[in-house]
Amino acid sequence: MKHTSLLILLALFLTAGLKAQDSKRTRLAFVLSPQISWLNSDEASVDGNGNLFGYNFGVVMDRFFDTNYAFSTGLTINTTGGKLKYPGLPEVEPFAEDYTSTYRLKYIEVPLSLKLITNEFHRSRYYGQFGLYTQYNIKTNDGNGNSISKEINFFDMGYQIGGGMEYSLGGSTYLMLGLIYSGGFMDVTDHVIEDKATLNRFTFQFGIIF
Repeated sequence: MKHTSLLILLALFLTAGLKAQDSKRTRLAFVLSPQISWLNSDEASVDGNGNLFGYNFGVVMDRFFDTNYAFSTGLTINTTGGKLKYPGLPEVEPFAEDYTSTYRLKYIEVPLSLKLITNEFHRSRYYGQFGLYTQYNIKTNDGNGNSISKEINFFDMGYQIGGGMEYSLGGSTYLMLGLIYSGGFMDVTDHVIEDKATLNRFTFQFGIIF
């Protein structure tokens, strides 16, 4: 509820700001997007061991600097994660045998990308976008409700690339459908095995643009 309230307050703030700006120059969208995520390790002995289903929801804002070009940013809640299979460490008693760790992660995400949009054709417009994201961990568990926040780094950063379409519902309202791939730059885990585990995901973007 606390995170939902934060998003509502942000939406109200952005909406108030839009009243003082040209509606053709700035757009606000609410997104609710399912996603599939997984973890990759740079250590050959550590294997990615499964995908996790999550979602990404919040507020996205496009600020146009030309007819078909915009900077896109926002604030979303991102539930994601993955599984890693670690080799046994005989010298470390709790980890003597091979084991799999599940990481269910929740972040506040702030993306920043360049969006290229076509002119409207038969009530539809198509777009591509690429850029960066930062996200800040607010909750994590092992899949059984047990907190493992000490095993997760607070800050993560990566790149995003994707595209989709916007379908006119009338006036300035559009339905947005897209697919975005996100690839992490940084190690999200803080584990006894000193590997670099990056977070990756496909997000199936659904939203309403106002």
